[in-house]
Amino acid sequence: MKSKFQNFSAKTGVLSILKKGIFLFFVMSLLSASVSAQKGNNEVRAGNKKFNSKKYIEAEIDYRKGLEKNPKSFEGNYNLGNSLFRQKKYEEAYQQYEKAASYAPKTEKEKLAASYHNMGNSLLMQKKIEESIEAYKQALRNNPKDNDTRYNLAYAQSLLKKQQQQQNKNDKNKDQKQDQKQDNQQNKPKDDQKDQKNQQQQQQQMTKENAQQILDALSQDEKETMNKARKLPAKQEQKPDKDW
Repeated sequence: MKSKFQNFSAKTGVLSILKKGIFLFFVMSLLSASVSAQKGNNEVRAGNKKFNSKKYIEAEIDYRKGLEKNPKSFEGNYNLGNSLFRQKKYEEAYQQYEKAASYAPKTEKEKLAASYHNMGNSLLMQKKIEESIEAYKQALRNNPKDNDTRYNLAYAQSLLKKQQQQQNKNDKNKDQKQDQKQDNQQNKPKDDQKDQKNQQQQQQQMTKENAQQILDALSQDEKETMNKARKLPAKQEQKPDKDW
């Protein structure tokens, strides 16, 4: 992601695949600045030196001191945003760029464009893709020829497209799982009826088998009884004694 920072490079995240550059806005010469505008200039200059030495925390302290004297300083707010961005405090950086944009003279389009450009960067680093796109568009309205902003806008739009495609894919998979769940629930009563029918058939089959076993047992008992009867000796008839 390209940004208005000088010699800015990142090792991780989306920044690693993009070229970047950040620059500081320098305060006006004391000879040309009004007395009110001069307040805090020394602190901002001190902050710029420390920023260029990559002492971002110390630079932040100086910028904040300058803003205590001149809260509406564009340079102080913008450069403070830069130092916060370097510390990966993206939400705080965004707030400072937003303030800088509000204090930038409306005729100085470059300052407005730079503020919105870095607002877009801060939003993108927070994965607020749609908001970053709007910030980049606002930057281009103030500076249509800024190729860095065009590049970042195109990159953010490609991220949004991929995000939407993934969301559509997830929604489709979710719908398919829901349909499958409903089908399973609809088929379950049929399966229950089938199981009940099978159980009834098994019970009927067992009843028939039991009845047949009983009949077979009775038949066997009857046969054995008949056989025993045949084996018994025949009883001879007794003749009466004659009474002579």
